[in-house]
Amino acid sequence: MDFDAHGGNKRVFHRLGGGGGDGGGGGLSTADTRQKVCNYWRAGKCNRFPCPYLHRELPLPPAATANGAAAKRFANNTWGRNNNFNNHSNNYRAGNSKNSNINNRAVIKTDILCRNWVQGNCMYGEKCKFLHSWTVGDGFKLLTQLEGHQKVVSGITLPSGSDKLYSGSKDETVRVWDCASGQCAGVINLGGEVGCMISEGPWIFIGVTNFVKAWNTQTNTDLSLSGPVGQVYAMAVGNDLLFAGTQDGAILAWKFNVTTNCFEPAASLKGHSLAVVSLVVGANKLYSGSMDNSIRVWNLETLQCIQTLTEHTSVVMSLLCWDQFLLSCSLDKTIKVFAILMLIIYIFLWGQVTKLYRFYLFLQVWFATDSGNLEVTYTHNEEHGVLALCGMPDSEGKPVLLCSCNDNSVRFYDLPSFAERGKIFAKQEIRAIQLGPGGLFFTGDGTGQVRVWQWCNGPVAT
Repeated sequence: MDFDAHGGNKRVFHRLGGGGGDGGGGGLSTADTRQKVCNYWRAGKCNRFPCPYLHRELPLPPAATANGAAAKRFANNTWGRNNNFNNHSNNYRAGNSKNSNINNRAVIKTDILCRNWVQGNCMYGEKCKFLHSWTVGDGFKLLTQLEGHQKVVSGITLPSGSDKLYSGSKDETVRVWDCASGQCAGVINLGGEVGCMISEGPWIFIGVTNFVKAWNTQTNTDLSLSGPVGQVYAMAVGNDLLFAGTQDGAILAWKFNVTTNCFEPAASLKGHSLAVVSLVVGANKLYSGSMDNSIRVWNLETLQCIQTLTEHTSVVMSLLCWDQFLLSCSLDKTIKVFAILMLIIYIFLWGQVTKLYRFYLFLQVWFATDSGNLEVTYTHNEEHGVLALCGMPDSEGKPVLLCSCNDNSVRFYDLPSFAERGKIFAKQEIRAIQLGPGGLFFTGDGTGQVRVWQWCNGPVAT
């Protein structure tokens, strides 16, 4: 790459073929270069260096190079016409001395996904220092990709006993995928954006604007549960109740009536000042995360709020119950681990003295009362906002946390150490993560793509 002294500091191709008079270096004889002109150069798309063909039109007057006319002729043929190059690929191909030995340099790889590779036009190849793979780590593999949604996937579910996978999107549809073939078996148009999806037994619950759609996959019963105001962002099932977090900050509850074969309104839980975007049930509690940056703890029996957690400084995007812990993630770039203050009782049991003296046995009993409060026991910091949490055991039954961040990645952490063990990447943010049987898990991203993954050693999801 050179600069045109006559053309106002414009970058030009300095590749005129062979011959000393035209400043070339393409390696062909003067006679050869005068016979062929590069068709790609004519279209403004040539990215070869050196190019064996002429980057000029024939014929060219012999005095053109000497008087500077050649430089003017190529002033308009700048790198800007090659849209498939970015700055680092330009520098790589620049014919200057500092890059002449770049092929001999050791490439230091990073775990940052190459954006040009994603778009299919990275020109570095194996020499690129950025990642040319959708995964980092060897504990999992991509099985297939399900294409069809036009907008972000906001929910994925696999009902128990079903051979169909269901995905919901902001393109106002639910797609039904055949698990055996991976083909789309049907498209359900809802007339509104899907905010969330869950399943419980044969039932699929779909949160849309101003109502919840309930669909029984065995009986094909189709119900619409009214009551929500605005979009339904989160749902959970506990104590025979269906809970839905809504845009106006309320949490609505329904109970299924076997006699009438329908869901009847049971309660409305008030407390959050902004939209409820995450719900989870555990330890006889309902936990709700909101755009008001708080987490509320609700007693499942009385449906009363018994504690409000305000440790996050931004939207609480996702909640997860693991063992005796509550994990929460937020756009404030943190994952917080809460634990209940527990009373530890040591009971020492001595066996009766016989011929073999029995030493005492320590039995540690952990329990929590309804009045026990959650406190932060650990804060894990991320470089980016955290969108979703999901947990599953690895091949040895050890817990692994899947953490989706808004840098288009999902990180895998061992619990409780938070030691990182791998990543997967997507073209856009992954908003939905769902577990399946036999070590399967599913991700849905902002492009509308659903991916099917599997742990290599086949752990069983719970």
